[in-house]
Amino acid sequence: YEWNPPISNPPVFPSHFAQNMTNRRKYAIFPFAHPLPFCLIDLCHIYLYPQLSNQMVELFEVCQQQSSDLARKEMIRTQLQQDIQHVYAGRLYLTGSSMNGLGCRSSDADLCLVLTGNVRKRPDPIHVLSVLQRLFKTLPYVDRTQLIRAKVPILRFREKGSDLEFDLNVNNTMGIRNTFLLRSYAYADLRIRPMILVIKKWARHNQINDASKGTLSSYALVLMVLHYLQTLNEPVLPSLQREYPECFNPIMEINMVPESSKHIPPYVSRNQSSLGELFLGFLKYYATCFRWDKQVISVREARAFPKTNSKEWRNKYICVEEPFERTNVARAVHEKIKFDAIKAQFAESCRMLQQKKDLNSILPVRAIINKEASRR
Repeated sequence: YEWNPPISNPPVFPSHFAQNMTNRRKYAIFPFAHPLPFCLIDLCHIYLYPQLSNQMVELFEVCQQQSSDLARKEMIRTQLQQDIQHVYAGRLYLTGSSMNGLGCRSSDADLCLVLTGNVRKRPDPIHVLSVLQRLFKTLPYVDRTQLIRAKVPILRFREKGSDLEFDLNVNNTMGIRNTFLLRSYAYADLRIRPMILVIKKWARHNQINDASKGTLSSYALVLMVLHYLQTLNEPVLPSLQREYPECFNPIMEINMVPESSKHIPPYVSRNQSSLGELFLGFLKYYATCFRWDKQVISVREARAFPKTNSKEWRNKYICVEEPFERTNVARAVHEKIKFDAIKAQFAESCRMLQQKKDLNSILPVRAIINKEASRR
């Protein structure tokens, strides 16, 4: 595992940011820079929805993954890497929200084992995971192993004596590529991480963020947020794949992917909208503007392109393009009743938030904060 992730998260907000709304600033923080540079833009004269924005910041600051959470996951990954070497040659990567900057304190950890060495034919993931399951049952720090035979098979387990859960897959290298693509987006602008965290909490609370139950996966939801931010009149984000194709080459050696994403220069948006303004705009975009029946969401192209009659998009209720494989990551939404529930939730939350301008009108903020704080 050649890339050592920084254990400490970049600083997020100065203390006065959440306390003094009249003096609040927007800080554009860029990833992988030490020390971190700051770009300050005074937003006092245009700051809209101060209460809503303040609530989003508070929720984010309490719920975001802490450096201690990441360190704990990294410690388990390191131990497993060493133990797995007894049965397989390979590298173990921490992926998903734990590594892309979009995780919560309560987020589980995703792991990808990339097999190396003399692998003549594509190994059967179920066989590999079965061998690992037998190994893991002998490890003193692993508990409750479960082999799940999904489209991408996983071995699920917990750290012994805790509720920290891991999902381990074999050779699903696309998960490594999109982890570091999303990480680059997450740190391109200070508003991205709080906005995505709040939207994931909102979607989960309103029961539209569970692919296993026919609604949106977290990955699809994140791509929907990024797409909205790319397509504003004054975009908050560009297409990083279009701007820096060499950094996100889909055939790049997988061990180079984490290193390559460090070379993305900072993006400075001229969009000065507040967090509250962007969140309300997101709800309004999908409630009233986006054409679900005619458009495909593409973060890769930073636009919505017309739905074609290809197998990937035909007869699908929601079409969200995977940025590398170009498959539909919203294919779990295959029932009209679930699709209608998703659309209705966007419309109802947009109406309520526009009327109240208070996050509590669509989300039990204090209850979520208390639950998150008690998790680990």
